[in-house]
Amino acid sequence: MDVFKTLQERGFIAQTTNEEKIKNLLNNQKITFYIGFDPTADSLHVGHFIPIMVISHLQKAGHTPIVLFGGGTGLIGDPTGKTDMRKMLASKMISHNIDCFKRQTSKLIDFSEGKAIVVNNADWLTNLNYIDFLREVGVHFSVNRMLSFECYKQRLERGLSFFELNYMLMQSYDFLVLNRKYGCVLELGGDDQWSNIIGGVDLVRKKDNKDVFGMTITLLTNSEGKKMGKTEKGALWLDADKTSPYEFYQYWRNVDDKDVIKCLKMLTFLPMDEITELAKLEGQELNRAKEILAFEVTAAIHGKDEATKAQNAAKSIFSSAQNADDMPFTCISADAFSDSQISIIELLTLSKLASSNGEARRLIEQGGVSVLLQGENKKVSNISETLAPSDFAEGFVIIKKGKKVFHKIVLKK
Repeated sequence: MDVFKTLQERGFIAQTTNEEKIKNLLNNQKITFYIGFDPTADSLHVGHFIPIMVISHLQKAGHTPIVLFGGGTGLIGDPTGKTDMRKMLASKMISHNIDCFKRQTSKLIDFSEGKAIVVNNADWLTNLNYIDFLREVGVHFSVNRMLSFECYKQRLERGLSFFELNYMLMQSYDFLVLNRKYGCVLELGGDDQWSNIIGGVDLVRKKDNKDVFGMTITLLTNSEGKKMGKTEKGALWLDADKTSPYEFYQYWRNVDDKDVIKCLKMLTFLPMDEITELAKLEGQELNRAKEILAFEVTAAIHGKDEATKAQNAAKSIFSSAQNADDMPFTCISADAFSDSQISIIELLTLSKLASSNGEARRLIEQGGVSVLLQGENKKVSNISETLAPSDFAEGFVIIKKGKKVFHKIVLKK
């Protein structure tokens, strides 16, 4: 199995420290590799999905992943890609976040006996003697070279703390520890981690005279180069309580035409020959590829049952049917009505489809709001438009914002 070719043709590989040697390791040997996740939130988001997919591909090829949770580095925070210093988290919160991460990654990574290794770098970082650490690790790093890396250069204008400057040393030390303890020879990370990965490769060579390697993974960006996974509510989370399976499905169902094939390659296990055929679709036919993408990605994260529910709900909405059980919803009671009326503006703000009455008015004036009730899709053209309790004959109405956002308003009895 040429797993290196698989990663290449699916678009995962960004940079390597030595392509030929890494290709030989992955195709002809069984190695231990690692990738780290800093537990800065209680859920992974879609940006983490790409490296998890890479882990899964490599694990299926017989390699052993070390999933490192940054309980130690998370106490500092990586300055990469940030204009300001990250918020420092308490140890208890970090432990909680790590538990959440383990549950989520187990959906795509096999953690059964001997299949993967889980470590927390707090086990070796939090007990370090700082003087010893500087003598063993710090002496091998040039501050001039560190400041030449892009991750630090972009922070210098606004201020880079010495606190954060230690991050590269700590991540590099992780690689040294994992190489010594588990024979780990390859570190993976997002392409924005290139400088940190180089630091680890160099440290292992300088300290133990061993060759280890690094490979960065393409970041999930759209055709315009912007990171994908941002919604009107913020990040696209892998936790169903933060982003419902229906919202998750809808995000992928509505990706830009230019991005659907790239996402099929990187976010699904669909065979490449099937993806090649889907790439031939054009115009409205491309919607079939988007439905496959949305189902496959939702099934991978939330399971096939939830993906099927989301798919059925989406199809029922677009056909103006009323089976929308799995749609995001807001409940209102009878006392929300004034003189047996409730305004569309109020419903937009109650459902958080608009952040204020002013934004709700602008949405209506720009023709961006429709109401789906009793099998009909009605464009809202007047900012004074209202609904009555009788409009909720089936127990709910659906508000459509733009072309992609649907929200159910449920009238409690």
